[in-house]
Amino acid sequence: VGAGQVDKMTLEKFIKSIEEKIIPKDLTHILTALWYDGIDDWQKAHEITQNISTLQASEVHAYLHRKEGDNSNANYWYTKAGKKFCNKPIHEEWTDLVKKNL
Repeated sequence: VGAGQVDKMTLEKFIKSIEEKIIPKDLTHILTALWYDGIDDWQKAHEITQNISTLQASEVHAYLHRKEGDNSNANYWYTKAGKKFCNKPIHEEWTDLVKKNL
């Protein structure tokens, strides 16, 4: 990356950072939550999303509750995010959320 250019985060780089357990600098709060979920720190991911009142955070919050098996709570957060309950496999929903928030 040359002077003045920003090294754009990609899905591949994001996943590699999870594999290496090195959190990238300058991630948004949403991507930070998804990163922590990616390293299996559900609690940290949940703490981040529950303190943000955006549609994107509500959608990630919903995903986290669906992942833990709390579908009624997940449904509440999907509704708050303006989304229908997601029935995709969990790993697909996580990937979609990362892509959407990159």
